[in-house]
Amino acid sequence: MPDYRNTGEHNRMASRHKSNTPAFDPRTVKEHIVETPLNDEMSKSFLEYAYSVIYARALPDARDGLKPVQRRIIYQMGQMNLTPDRSYMKSARVVGEVMGKLHPHGDSAIYEAMVRLAQPFAMRLPLVDGHGNFGSLDDGPAASRYTEARLAPGSLGMNANISEETVDFAPNYDNKLQEPQVLPASIPNLLVNGASGIAVGMATNMITHNLGEVVEAAKYVMDHPAADLDDLMRFVPGPDLPNGGIIIGREGIRKAYESGRGAFVTRSATHIENVTARKKAIVVTELPFMVGPERVLERISEGVKNRKLEGISGAIDLTDRHNGTRLVIEIKTGFDPNAVLAHLFKHTPLEESFTINNVALVNGRPRTMGLRELLDVWIAHRRSVVKRRSQYRKRKALERLHLVEGLLMALIDIDEVIEVIRSSDDADAAKQRLMAVFDLDEIQSQYILDLRLRRLTRMSRIELESERDDLARTIAELERILSSSTELDRVVVGEMDEAVAQWNTPRRTVLLDEDPSGAFSPVDGASQGDASSKLSAVKASLPGIGSQAAGKGGSALQIEDEPCAIMMSASGLIARTSPSAVDAWESRSSVERRMQDDQIISIFPTTTRSTYGLVTSAGRLVQAHTADLPALPSTASLSVSGGVNADELLALTESTESTPGERAVTAIPLDDTRSLAIGTSAGIVKRWNRESPSTMDSWTIIDLKPKDAVVFAAAANDDDRLVFISSDSSLLTFDAANVRPQGRNAGGMTGMRLSDGSHVACFAVIPSGKIAWTYEEGDNGLSSQSGAVVLTVAGDSEALPGTENGSAKLTPLEMYPVKGRGTGGVRSQRFLKGQDVLLTAWVGTWPLHASTASGSAVELPQIDMRRDASGQDLAAPIAFVA
Repeated sequence: MPDYRNTGEHNRMASRHKSNTPAFDPRTVKEHIVETPLNDEMSKSFLEYAYSVIYARALPDARDGLKPVQRRIIYQMGQMNLTPDRSYMKSARVVGEVMGKLHPHGDSAIYEAMVRLAQPFAMRLPLVDGHGNFGSLDDGPAASRYTEARLAPGSLGMNANISEETVDFAPNYDNKLQEPQVLPASIPNLLVNGASGIAVGMATNMITHNLGEVVEAAKYVMDHPAADLDDLMRFVPGPDLPNGGIIIGREGIRKAYESGRGAFVTRSATHIENVTARKKAIVVTELPFMVGPERVLERISEGVKNRKLEGISGAIDLTDRHNGTRLVIEIKTGFDPNAVLAHLFKHTPLEESFTINNVALVNGRPRTMGLRELLDVWIAHRRSVVKRRSQYRKRKALERLHLVEGLLMALIDIDEVIEVIRSSDDADAAKQRLMAVFDLDEIQSQYILDLRLRRLTRMSRIELESERDDLARTIAELERILSSSTELDRVVVGEMDEAVAQWNTPRRTVLLDEDPSGAFSPVDGASQGDASSKLSAVKASLPGIGSQAAGKGGSALQIEDEPCAIMMSASGLIARTSPSAVDAWESRSSVERRMQDDQIISIFPTTTRSTYGLVTSAGRLVQAHTADLPALPSTASLSVSGGVNADELLALTESTESTPGERAVTAIPLDDTRSLAIGTSAGIVKRWNRESPSTMDSWTIIDLKPKDAVVFAAAANDDDRLVFISSDSSLLTFDAANVRPQGRNAGGMTGMRLSDGSHVACFAVIPSGKIAWTYEEGDNGLSSQSGAVVLTVAGDSEALPGTENGSAKLTPLEMYPVKGRGTGGVRSQRFLKGQDVLLTAWVGTWPLHASTASGSAVELPQIDMRRDASGQDLAAPIAFVA
């Protein structure tokens, strides 16, 4: 028993004892214990708990699509005037207002609910406008003390006309305030924003839809009460996810729309692009619903470590708030990106399934509903809201009309009204006398007594008469709405259209139907909105592309090692094509019309999984993968069909670094065993013996002196002919046997002796079997020519590049004598007055092709057998020769 001595309670007990008041004795209290069977108590308590969770926490109301905490947040923010045109308020204050007035639960639960209402990736039409860090798919939000919020524009439709008795109110938890049982909800929030929650013995998981599509379906139901599911799916073809993406197949969606339960597959929006000139990657721009980039990258990393995923060299998240989602998954050389993508869909969240379970409260009871039932509940709610609002407005208008009519009656003889009031003993007597004299009721009389004298003017009478007429028209309109279901529906539909005009956005998710063959195609007749621009990219991620490879071993992901040919143009573009292109290019006539990039300087056969080499002006050889090059038809032009610039490939090496101004001069096969003849602008020549490191992706093949650069390089046997042409018109040709092969670090030897101020304009290797010049006159008058020729174009060195056409001369190479290595050669073209330099020089096998910078063909002069002659004027300046 407690010790009450020396305490206030002891003193009070003593005082009561002195006043003969019986003292409290705990020993005299009898225990009151009610015995209840455990199973009965557990059953009763569990049912109460389950009902509380279902009704007051986890499941949304089918009318406004909100759970109690969400409804209280939106209502209370409206009461706080946090409209979209007002400034933001601290989230902690909003949470405190909601918790103190309407929702007596933890502040963290309220804040989490408010955060979800503000997240654009969770809500198709956000209802809260958050300012600050409201989280992402991978990270939680900042604390409520750091963020601010206000109502989003869509919430105006949820709270619209709530003060006009449009919905029922009930006491809050402490019976001091009133809160709405449901919001007016001029938007079909449950279908537009979906819902998720776990109750006791049941759960809900509803997907988001497009506002405009749902409203169109609701309007159709109002006009056609017998509408079936096929009719509705013409307007609502499927979900519309906040972050876009692709929905594969609609059979599960149809089941969900029919029965309330179903599932569908959602897939990321992806496309394949070149992240660098030689590196392909799968770029993900949209993810499945509620899937974050970090989760995808984590699964990719696990898949690579577990060897479930092959062909991936790296993955990076470049997502930001300005550019949106962007995951770049780099593909290893030799792997088919489409096959790798199929594996990613299978083993990562890039493809996810969503299970629909449409459970919501209807009249306080949980129900599983299909699309038609959900639309019917919302339509009935909107009809009720508009009807109750009209009744409220009619009542208010009648009350105001009653006052206006009484005031107008008093204004007929305002002097008598004043006299009656002045002569009355008090206000009650004045009211009674006004009622008796002017035939007014108590409400009208009290209103006249409360008026200020300034209202009793002539202008006030005119205003009152105008107001009376307006009120009469308003009452007539409201009575017409209330007396006709057709007119009521007209108002409901009009407000639906207003909501769509204010808050609708185009469809973001691409919907794909499956045909009997198993192929997928965009949904017929469905408005794809913003998603229409993604349809071409979607084809790359459709099932079937790489799907067979996805079910096989890892080797199936690699590109087949098929024959192909690599070609490089004079403008520096490079691509791969079919092997038949080698013969096709060699057989082309010199009179055929050419595109700019048809001037091919290098073409050779190879295979798709092999490597080739790029010789650079800085004396490097860069290894590159054939599979990284775009594949073109054998007759395609590089510029028209998408060749890549070879210079962009030079910096993508780890072993050596590129230098400023370095460019690719030619492409060579790496499996060629012949030595590579290299000529430089300073007249140096070298035959590289193909000595190369095995662990490097690039290396030096000639040690150049400062300011020297490689002009050209080609494979050369001992009996082949090497040719130099200098800028001052000297030509030197000698046998390749005069140059001994050297290792990759050697600097070469003197090839041509140059005069002061001149440089090498052209270096070429002519095979021994193609040097001799032949000319045959055919019976049909057509001539047949073959062999090596020399093209030189003389002009003025002071003219701006591309502004002078120059004079050109074509001469067979065999007209020039063979000299010794290291000599100055002989003159190849005689300069005329005003000419002091060769604008263009080229040596190759007949026929030659020339074009301008814009791609127009340039007609070349006839063969001139004189090696030291002057040239003929050209019609246009030559930019490319091959």
